Amino acid sequence: MALAAKAPTPAAGGGELQKIETLLGGSRVLAHHLTNALDAHELLLRGLPASALDHLVGNLVFIGKTESLEKAVGMSLRTWQRRKETPNKPLSQEQSGRAWKFAEILVKATDIFGSQAEAEQWLERPAVGLDQRRPIDLLGTPPGVELVEDHLDRLEYGIYA
Repeated sequence: MALAAKAPTPAAGGGELQKIETLLGGSRVLAHHLTNALDAHELLLRGLPASALDHLVGNLVFIGKTESLEKAVGMSLRTWQRRKETPNKPLSQEQSGRAWKFAEILVKATDIFGSQAEAEQWLERPAVGLDQRRPIDLLGTPPGVELVEDHLDRLEYGIYA
């Protein structure tokens, strides 16, 4: 019996990869268009351009440059300001991964709540399903990210109101 070839899956289903790319400044900032998860992987290994993080944070609607945001993207405001002195130096792999994950969660929350503003407000509010913790405060560690992603999955499928 022959097995059907399975098409490669984008980093995060359907058009989510393109939505993440857009949040990070699109192909203009990232220097090329991402077509699949391997493209994203290679980009993060090389390090996101610092301007991708600038674009992401500069286009937030509700969330300000707070300590919570710093923890979520893995970079203090002071470090971010210093990076402006070397705009061509890419972010580290860790910083790139954290910025990517923040964008990925923001895309998923935007899809669930209907607008980026609503998604950002949700990230800032204590959530019953997260033991009254604010989702943005959990994004500083891999287990916290997993909790937020699981909570978003439950919201998407109507398990939590």
